[in-house]
Amino acid sequence: MPGGRLTQQERQQIALGVADGLAYAEIARRLDRPTSTITREVMRNGGPTGYRADLAHRATGRRAHRRKPAAPRERQAPAQPYGRDAEAVREFEEVYAVAMMASGMPLMMGRVLACLTIADSGSLTAQELAQRLQVSPASISKAIAFLDSQGMVRRERDERRRERYIVDDEIWYQAMMVSVRSTAQLVETTRQGVDVLGAGTPAAARLEGVARFLDFVSEGMARAAAQARDVLRTSSGPQDAADPKPDHG
Repeated sequence: MPGGRLTQQERQQIALGVADGLAYAEIARRLDRPTSTITREVMRNGGPTGYRADLAHRATGRRAHRRKPAAPRERQAPAQPYGRDAEAVREFEEVYAVAMMASGMPLMMGRVLACLTIADSGSLTAQELAQRLQVSPASISKAIAFLDSQGMVRRERDERRRERYIVDDEIWYQAMMVSVRSTAQLVETTRQGVDVLGAGTPAAARLEGVARFLDFVSEGMARAAAQARDVLRTSSGPQDAADPKPDHG
């Protein structure tokens, strides 16, 4: 498998593959590169609808020029339980984070959430996150603040009084309800515009249509989230007693 930075020719092949609607895994196979490399390349440079090989190549050069020279530091894949392939797990974590970014989440927040989600314990400290992701504590703090505001992490103190950040099925329900409440607020504000623009006018009718659509979707999301939570609660079985200790570090 070739290493090093992507060449301009490789970026042109990526652009052609994206334009043809190829999956990132297929583009990676053709270039003999990891899928995570292709995914990050596209998402850092305009996404699937805006990726341009020449612009991506110049942007990468500018980023490399701005970086201060430093000794290379390879992120080590932590040892994995259950006989997992550590490198495969690390690559999936990166791809998962970029997939979250594609859905609208900032990349660092996606990396933190991905790291928490694939930890068997579903729980890590700020120090553990910084070590695993090879970023500064300030980056972790900013990401956690964002995820907390979206209801996507829960904070707890462990026996050593350290703050731990937790994700679980209930967190995803709470995050969904944050989105529902945000959409409901948007519906209310949109309907205020109907009165401002005058009922019966084209613009007001358009706003009313937006409000009705969002209201319908929001109510459906709330019902679906509650139903899914109830179903998953009743279908969850006891954990295997042979599970290894949580990976707190």
